[in-house]
Amino acid sequence: MRLIRVAIASVNTTVGAVRSNVDKAIAVAQSASSDAATIVVFPEQLISGYAPEDLVQWAAFVEAQWKELERFAKATRDLPCAMALGLTVRRGAHVYNAAAIVHAGQILGIVPKEKLPTYNVFYESRVFARGLAGLLDEVHGISFGDLIFDFDFGSVALEVCEDLWSPGGPMRRRAYAGAELVVNLSASPFRLGVQETRREMIATRAGDNLVTVAYANLVGGNDGLVFDGGGFVAQNGRIVLEAPRFREGVSAVTVDLDRTTRLRTENTTWRADQEAFATTAPRITRVRSAHTTKRETLRYPVPTNRSFFLPDAGKPAILPHEAFCEDLLDALALGIGDYFEKTGVFKTIGVALSGGRDSLLCLYLARRWIRRRYGELGPAKEKEMAQAILRAFYMPSRYSSAETRHAAEQAARDLDAPLAIAPIDDAFERELGEIEKMLQPGEVLSKMARQNIQARVRAARMWTWANSAGGLFLQTSNMSEKAVGYTTIGGDMEGALSVIANVPKTVVNALLDYLQKTTKLEGIRLTLDKPASAELDDDQQDEKDLMPFAILDACFALYAGEKMSLGEVREVLFEMFPEYDRVLVENWASRFARLFTASIYKWVQTALCLHVGNLDLDRERALQLPVVQKSEWGVG
Repeated sequence: MRLIRVAIASVNTTVGAVRSNVDKAIAVAQSASSDAATIVVFPEQLISGYAPEDLVQWAAFVEAQWKELERFAKATRDLPCAMALGLTVRRGAHVYNAAAIVHAGQILGIVPKEKLPTYNVFYESRVFARGLAGLLDEVHGISFGDLIFDFDFGSVALEVCEDLWSPGGPMRRRAYAGAELVVNLSASPFRLGVQETRREMIATRAGDNLVTVAYANLVGGNDGLVFDGGGFVAQNGRIVLEAPRFREGVSAVTVDLDRTTRLRTENTTWRADQEAFATTAPRITRVRSAHTTKRETLRYPVPTNRSFFLPDAGKPAILPHEAFCEDLLDALALGIGDYFEKTGVFKTIGVALSGGRDSLLCLYLARRWIRRRYGELGPAKEKEMAQAILRAFYMPSRYSSAETRHAAEQAARDLDAPLAIAPIDDAFERELGEIEKMLQPGEVLSKMARQNIQARVRAARMWTWANSAGGLFLQTSNMSEKAVGYTTIGGDMEGALSVIANVPKTVVNALLDYLQKTTKLEGIRLTLDKPASAELDDDQQDEKDLMPFAILDACFALYAGEKMSLGEVREVLFEMFPEYDRVLVENWASRFARLFTASIYKWVQTALCLHVGNLDLDRERALQLPVVQKSEWGVG
């Protein structure tokens, strides 16, 4: 047996906090070493925080990371384990996203990332240079390039995030060159369903290349990106460790590297492929290290059910819908909490609580973060912190119903949020009068303008409150309404952080239905009892103003997500919603396409948004569309 203990470290970093990030890493390394770790795997860009974006253009920012890497090596010199961590390094005119391996106080080598994503939320090739097969150089006198590290326990290869996502990445050539353990340092943002994709992909890479793969992911929110943490260890296609997500910590597992060697020896296909590859392979440099931690105390990882043939019953399976809701709620709550804490400028979190669904979900998410952050202190302290941090505001007009007021009051009580009620009718009337003075002969105040005034009065009050109370003003608009411009610039599009701007309305409703069933909160029930309405006019209902949200969201997914033509969208809608008249469906699809294009100028002005899917309305991150355009190509 050749037993090693692999530790996966999920660390919550802050971009630019190089000293604080390394302080965390040192503490984690000490903890992992005390658990007899042989090697500790940290996330991508651990020292700088991810994503550093254009900060890497500052030489001082890059130099500071190297100094912190040296400090980390010095602080951990008495630890016998090897440690892999991510940082930015400079080589001549180039800057690299890289992984470093440290052992016994020495920086053994630096391996640059080869696959640089430039899609969705990523822009790495804009600022980073890529590593190349066979590359060998030095950075600060340390080996840099396409390296394999030979320890007393076996051979280790380093790679960074996207390198793992490509089947033609560096893992294959390094495995053929003798690497038995491949450690992947990752900063992979949360996206709905991504965990299942990661699990399958990592198991596949480990099986295809007959290696043990150790994958560590960043955790925490940075700007609009939310990282769910966790990690995996997969040996030759079999997952042997899945680390917890949405929290900092270290998880470890003992594996037998002799199993990897044995399976390679048995697999004639792998051996034939390796021999063929070796005839044309680029030269990979090997770096040798001193002895690591003693491994005599490690024990073979026997099954918990004491059978090598029967599957372990394990924990009860979580239903897919429950897992979907819990993941999304955790990601959004983490995004709010880390933005609130890491910016260091806010004291409170405020929500304009309308009695409607979107604002209720945003307030619940802030409260959920407080439970995660302070729950271990006990119910009384948790409630005290909620009352100290949360603020809710109900600002009714003549169009606000008694039902929504009751729902808002109950929700604030349920979630321990102090509630202030401040009617806006007087301010609304004054603003109407002042705007009438601005109109020229023949110009009249439109119905839409009368509605928008109310939203803008509320937003202005929220900003003034935020200025006075050190408040993080949460914007509560959802993705569906944002996509078709059913929002008000200067009104409900205002806020410092847009929490559910990338959550469709059908998903908002599904989350609240799930929460009502699981929490039994009365405020949620009261809110769901009333049809969704902006309450800016008499008898207003959102779906009557627009279309059924199920159809709106289907249009959005097909048109903006699948990039279908308008005709193709209609055909799919006919199949999805046969209960509606075809002419009505055609009109809804046409209206969606028209509103979507006409509303781009609105949604590019929104606040910083949390990203939780592959289809986001954010010109700086995901769906990049020109504001000025004509849709003549899509008419039909």
